[in-house]
Amino acid sequence: MSAGQGDHEHMKTKVVIADDHRLILAGIRRALTGADEFEIVGEAESGAQVLPLINQTNPDVVLLDLRFGDMSGLVCLRAIRQRHPRIKVVVLSAFNDPEHIQAALSEGATAYIVKTISLPDLASALRTALGETLADNARVIGASAGQDDQLGLTERELSMLKALARGLSNRAISKEFWIAEQTVKFHLSNIYRKLGVANRTEAARLAYARGFVTRAA
Repeated sequence: MSAGQGDHEHMKTKVVIADDHRLILAGIRRALTGADEFEIVGEAESGAQVLPLINQTNPDVVLLDLRFGDMSGLVCLRAIRQRHPRIKVVVLSAFNDPEHIQAALSEGATAYIVKTISLPDLASALRTALGETLADNARVIGASAGQDDQLGLTERELSMLKALARGLSNRAISKEFWIAEQTVKFHLSNIYRKLGVANRTEAARLAYARGFVTRAA
């Protein structure tokens, strides 16, 4: 192999992408395909597919979601780090709360990219995540600049808080967001925990106080 050929191969970073939503996978594929330095060598739609795919493709990095239907992304991350310590894992998740971010980094994730970034910026974000001189405070990429104003809530949680403050019941919220009532309860519990409140009344009061919802005249 000539030096030129070797240099060309090393320019390509082999990537496995793992997400249980096909539309997300398609978007990631489209975003990275346009970047010369990345080569997608495999796609996993479930946590169980990730390790076998790594064995088959021998990637340099795994771009990993945190939520799969069959297993936790953190469990998957832990298994990758244990069995393939040389492979870098970059988490790409909709969760932007400190608990999820810290958990992923503690399990050995190289960096954490929040899905609030636009797809055209994904290649650049991944490039930054894999940088050799990545500073600790740069390991989280794409977190909402207005997160402090949103009290640490995700966009979906903020929307649910607004619905709750408008007086909607759990059943009404489930219909508005097309999710099960049990899922609504789960999200509301997270919202209460993040806001430091005990119930929906206190959460609604805080939403009005912060201007997320305005009272009708």
